[in-house]
Amino acid sequence: MRDHGGNIDKAMQQFGGDPADWIDLSTGINRAPYPVPALPDHAWRALPTRADMAALSNAAARAYDSPAAILPLPGAQAAIQMIPRLLPPGQARVLAPTYNEHAASLRAAGWQVTEVAAVSDLPGADLAVIVNPNNPDGRETTPADLLALAGQVGTLIVDESFADPRPDLSVAPHAGTRRGLFVLRSFGKFYGLAGLRLGFALGHPDDIAPMAELAGPWPICGAAVEIGQRALADRNWATTTTSRLRAEAARLDNIALRAGWALIGGTELFRLYHTPNAEEAQTRLARAHIWTRTFPWSDHLIRLGLPGPKPEWTRIAQALS
Repeated sequence: MRDHGGNIDKAMQQFGGDPADWIDLSTGINRAPYPVPALPDHAWRALPTRADMAALSNAAARAYDSPAAILPLPGAQAAIQMIPRLLPPGQARVLAPTYNEHAASLRAAGWQVTEVAAVSDLPGADLAVIVNPNNPDGRETTPADLLALAGQVGTLIVDESFADPRPDLSVAPHAGTRRGLFVLRSFGKFYGLAGLRLGFALGHPDDIAPMAELAGPWPICGAAVEIGQRALADRNWATTTTSRLRAEAARLDNIALRAGWALIGGTELFRLYHTPNAEEAQTRLARAHIWTRTFPWSDHLIRLGLPGPKPEWTRIAQALS
């Protein structure tokens, strides 16, 4: 099994309780999700039509300010697994440390993968991957640097799963104008509906067409089509949520600072801290049924998503006091 957050099963095996007892902060999923509206019967009873899928893609194009061809998929994860299999394997470089599914999916598809520490190490690769802003440390790469890099590699994948609150970092407005540039967007993280399994691949029409062929005629469900359209069109909710998340990220930083942790980085949806001992820090919170993310490559780093309702903030403050 690859190492991931969201492994609440492991938490319950070690520390007891059932899912209702736990606050799962091991992912970067918004815990104050978009309010799911009542859905028409056809969302459940009928297969999504081409018109339905086109309407969802158009909503994504407006939300992401992109002229690209856009393919709805069951999460950005689907694109991460598909793209390496649509290209002839070669030399891939991944800006790391980052979300480990990129390197794992490339290796599974026969690519030779090198994880590198700087953007300057990526030119010359047959395929390069940058998560922007990065998971888990929030590292940022400017759109200008990304577009320059796109001309220096065979294929560039820019994973913008955490970019909804940061449109200034996005290269989605430039996707579709050149071959070999893929932009991945996650719906479930910012909108807090990861169980819906919705994401998007953006790119040149000639690059997206084979992905669409591989995905098949119904890659997502009718509920995802309906909810995705409404949420992506609700810019007032997105603006208000971004402001709230920024304020709450600062609030969590203050709680962590009082506990003796040091901020390393993060995004509006998660924070990364340096602790004296990450395993001990995770265990301390787990005893209060709060689950967090540690990393097998670090003894000191711990990542927390942001709590949601007020009682969750009270519990984490008490656990770290």
